[in-house]
Amino acid sequence: MPLDPQARAFLDLMKAAGIRQAHEMTVDEAREASLARVRLAGATPMPVDRVEDLTIPGPDGDVPLRLFAPASSEPLPVFVYFHGGGWIRGSIETHEAACRALANRAGVLVVSVGYRLAPEGRFPAAADDCYAVTAWLGRHAGEWGGDPARLAVGGDSAGGNLAAAVSLMARDRGGPPIAFQLLVYPVVEANFETTSYIEYATGYMLTRRDMQYYWDLYAPAAHDRANPYAAPLTADLHDLHDLPPALVILAEYDPLRSEGEAYAEKLRAAGVPVELTIYLGMIHGFFSGFAAFDKGQQAIDQAARALRDAHAMR
Repeated sequence: MPLDPQARAFLDLMKAAGIRQAHEMTVDEAREASLARVRLAGATPMPVDRVEDLTIPGPDGDVPLRLFAPASSEPLPVFVYFHGGGWIRGSIETHEAACRALANRAGVLVVSVGYRLAPEGRFPAAADDCYAVTAWLGRHAGEWGGDPARLAVGGDSAGGNLAAAVSLMARDRGGPPIAFQLLVYPVVEANFETTSYIEYATGYMLTRRDMQYYWDLYAPAAHDRANPYAAPLTADLHDLHDLPPALVILAEYDPLRSEGEAYAEKLRAAGVPVELTIYLGMIHGFFSGFAAFDKGQQAIDQAARALRDAHAMR
């Protein structure tokens, strides 16, 4: 269908604000632009009952976390969220509005992870941090009002990549048990010749050149790009068995759409329950920038329903 008018309006707003594409900026400039884009989306972080900052020991130094919890007299299901940003930018702050909304709408303890960014920390730094946090929560979530027996992971874009990687790592390393994975327009391979990369190479928020730039900073080596913990779609079919049920949310006008569809189908072929939704007329970033898009609100609600579902959080 045609580009959604709200998506077009937001793209025009970014152009008027002078926000350039990631590959046209230095890493530091790109990080600053992430915060500017959040301000343009206009999300006002909603109140939650409890917000706590803490750090835990990671594989190579402490990893910062921020917890968002709705009011509850019982231990809450735990949802570990990995922010997007091409592995080089984004932060707990850029995704705080979405995390607060998910905590309230799903009734879960959301734990947002400040994993190491590239190029300071190349692959597997981010994946290792995210797995370490998830494993730590599997042991300690009860100390923070969470139920470690009901643990889910998720993220958007590069964060969706990390959620898929952590699901694989947890299965391969004997835990912790993960009940559900939320994959929002996830990066799952370094193939820039897919149908959506060609059709939506420029003009729709994320560009083909941006993704090449991100991959060059995060995992420049060919052997890393063939590692399923960096590119989950490269895993053989038999290596995708016994993974958690997944909700895959995609945007129609997104270079990452084709690989997201391919990963959903490959999970299904491996026997993993998958729900796939493509939001027509939408662009990359509509989930974390949900305040600017009616369909972003719908996607947040869909994710919250999935997290509440008894099968997803059993």
